[in-house]
Amino acid sequence: MTQSTDQTTVWLTQDAHDKLVAELEDLKGPKRQEIIDRISAARDEGDLKENGGYHAAKDEQGKQEARIRQLEDMLRRAEVGETPPDDGVVEPGMVVTYRFVGDDETETFLLGAREIEDESIPTFSPQSPLGAAILGSTKGDTVKYSAPNGKKMQVEIVDAKPYTG
Repeated sequence: MTQSTDQTTVWLTQDAHDKLVAELEDLKGPKRQEIIDRISAARDEGDLKENGGYHAAKDEQGKQEARIRQLEDMLRRAEVGETPPDDGVVEPGMVVTYRFVGDDETETFLLGAREIEDESIPTFSPQSPLGAAILGSTKGDTVKYSAPNGKKMQVEIVDAKPYTG
């Protein structure tokens, strides 16, 4: 399976894609109408300068519209893929276990779009410094990268398994 490593591509499983589409439809339909109704009801209460309900609803509307734009953009850039093969190669859709060189403690994360993150495992984007550095590496490889703070880091890939979440 060939994965795009374009900086603008967002890799998603079919399940994650479907969840984002459903969220977008909900936000653009029932949720949008609910906020419009709340704004209208608050507006009918009178003076808008001191109407807390009106201002809260307008703030919520702004946040919701921003989320709609974010989802539309992400879905426009999405590359929907199947779960990668269990071949130990680090690519989007893999659960990666690594350790910093010189440290015995391991850490595990899902390499993919943060929107597919579930509560049980952190998610790193393939465009993140660590994600970009380890793409294509395999179990036992040692990889160097620059952390966001500029510090040079070195990690060893302990394992890479397909995400089944």
